[in-house]
Amino acid sequence: MFREMRRNKQQISREECLRLLQETPRGILSLLGDNGYPYGIPLDHLYSEDDNTLYFHCAKVGHKIDALAACDKASYCVMDQGTRINGDRALTFNSVIVFGRLHIVESSAKKMEICTNLAKKFGNDDTSIREELASAFPRVACLALTVEHISGKSVREA
Repeated sequence: MFREMRRNKQQISREECLRLLQETPRGILSLLGDNGYPYGIPLDHLYSEDDNTLYFHCAKVGHKIDALAACDKASYCVMDQGTRINGDRALTFNSVIVFGRLHIVESSAKKMEICTNLAKKFGNDDTSIREELASAFPRVACLALTVEHISGKSVREA
């Protein structure tokens, strides 16, 4: 159902893909938007190996929610900052693309877990995390992207 990577010599392992999902702070979620146009939005994410799912937080209304209501298929792309190997001018970087189906998380307990873990990913001040959650949680929706296919590659810029 999903295409094989054309330049498969650049393919990275599934383990490396999962490491990149764990370590990168954000990526681009792509949906089918209004009038059939692609809609890509940068988002923070949380990857759970337990259920092979990417989690996001967003507003309860807006373009993402409307696009999701029309079509639950999505892709999500992350890439690292890249490195220069042996002082080379060219940058070598890794990227991962995930394909899957997106849905709104309904459980309040699961939403709180997702929001708490996302907040901890970006800071560790428990007091400010609790204050932010108390203030923003009623306005937050959480989305879950169940991974159906994942691939990644390492690219050296020319």
